[in-house]
Amino acid sequence: MSEPLRVLFGLHAVTARLRADPASVRELHVDAARQDGRMKDLLRLAGERGVRVIASDDRRLDALAGAQSRHQGAVARVLPRSALAFDDLLETLPPLPLLLLLDGIQDPRNLGALLRVADAMGVDAVIAPRDRAVGIGATVEKVASGAAESVRYVVVTNLARTIEALQQKGVWCVAADGEGEEDLFSARLQGPLAWVLGAEGAGLRRLTRERCDARVRIPMLGTVESVNVSVAAGICLFEARRQRACAAA
Repeated sequence: MSEPLRVLFGLHAVTARLRADPASVRELHVDAARQDGRMKDLLRLAGERGVRVIASDDRRLDALAGAQSRHQGAVARVLPRSALAFDDLLETLPPLPLLLLLDGIQDPRNLGALLRVADAMGVDAVIAPRDRAVGIGATVEKVASGAAESVRYVVVTNLARTIEALQQKGVWCVAADGEGEEDLFSARLQGPLAWVLGAEGAGLRRLTRERCDARVRIPMLGTVESVNVSVAAGICLFEARRQRACAAA
C-alpha cells in the first residue's frame, strides 16, 4: 500500500521541500495567473527537479490547501518525510551540541515559529514528545518558512527519559522556567546544551522540570510578565550562542 500524500503550501515551504527532498514531491499545483519572479523561480526549480507542475485556479488551490490558508499560489502534494530516530541522533551529535526540547507545544503556528528560530540559531535538532503535542503539518511548515525541511525534528515517547539519555551523553539540560533559581545572564551555557521549553500557558510538566540540570528564568525588564514560547526560545538560544562566541574569542 502506498503512503498517503500530505499537502504542503506556501512558496517558502514548497521551495524548501523541492531543494531538500524533490523525490517526495508528487505534484505541484500553481496559480496560473501568477507570473512574478518568485513564481518563476519556483517553476524553474520544479523543472530542474523533474516535478510535475499543474496550472490551477484559486478555487482549486483553496480546496487543496484549505480556504483559510495563505497558499501564495503554490500547493504541493508530498510524501511524509521519514522521522529521525532519537538513537540515530545520539550517535550523530557533534562535540558541542545545541538542542531544543519542547514539552507539549499545542499551537502549530508556535511550532512553526520555533523551528524557524531553531534554524536561525543553528540548533542541531528539535525534540518533542509524540503525545499531547502538535506534529508537523501544513500550517507548521508554512509558518516555518522552510525550516521544517532544514531542522532535524525528532519525536520521542518519553521526554523525561530523553533528558536522562542526553545527560548520560554529557549534555547539560536547562529548563526555561519563569520560577527558575538562576537568571539567564548569570547562567553558564557554553558547553553541550539542551534548552527545555514548556507548552503555551501550562509551561513545563513537573517530571520534565525535575529531570533538568538547572532552571533558568528570562529577566523581564518591562511591564509584561511573560513572552511567547518562540520568543523565549529565541532569547535563550541567542544567549547560548553569544556565550559560546565570547568563550571562543
